[in-house]
Amino acid sequence: MIVAATLGLGLLIGLSLGALGGGGSVLTVPALVYVIGQDARAATTSSLFIVGITSAIAALGHARSGRVRWGVGVAFGITGIAAGFAGTAVNRLVDPDVLLLGFATVIVVAAVGMLASSGDETLPREEGDAPQPARRRTAGWIGRIAGAGLLVGFMTGLFGVGGGFVIVPALTLALGMSMPRAVGTSLVVISINSGGALLARAGTAQFDWAVIVPFTLAAVAGSLGGARVASRVSGTTLTRVFAVLLLAVAAYTATSSLISLFG
Repeated sequence: MIVAATLGLGLLIGLSLGALGGGGSVLTVPALVYVIGQDARAATTSSLFIVGITSAIAALGHARSGRVRWGVGVAFGITGIAAGFAGTAVNRLVDPDVLLLGFATVIVVAAVGMLASSGDETLPREEGDAPQPARRRTAGWIGRIAGAGLLVGFMTGLFGVGGGFVIVPALTLALGMSMPRAVGTSLVVISINSGGALLARAGTAQFDWAVIVPFTLAAVAGSLGGARVASRVSGTTLTRVFAVLLLAVAAYTATSSLISLFG
């Protein structure tokens, strides 16, 4: 049953990453805690490895179709690495149940954001469009990108999630990217952030490879199929269905954490 659950959850999470450029990573931690049985800190560490590898491979798939802005993705990801170390330091100080309660809050925010933007289709400008107007390349614009990168990096270290649900809106709104290109570029950022946060835990983290390896392989397989699913199902439908799933996971995570804290 555990093996079946590991493979099934891995496929689901990889599918979301491949199709949406994020979102699925926030399911990894509660899946590892409540289904596989890892404690919160071990789950966040496992999540970083699973999500990082899956995102990197999924990004290569999107790159073959010209949907990745490598320069933006690398710059955005590197900005968040230092914040990832800070988030990891806080992770070591917070009670596991409080950590999961905070994680549930993040999931709710992600779901609400996805629902709020679910009516937005791909921006009119196609991929490979003309260079951005010079007025966009201002100090304020750079500051917003840096701020978003730091926030995503901190959340990656603290909760063990890639932050794609923050990255994609940031890329579409701040840079005016089309949604397909934002999805592909988001995967680059997620892989960099996950790698940086994982590096911060080097020497102290424990890895349950018996769980991580099959979970990662299933997630990679799911991510490769994500793009095909996205091409056949509308982005609005995918986003809304997944947002409802996130809300259900948040409710379960928050309830379990509160019972553990006050029960």
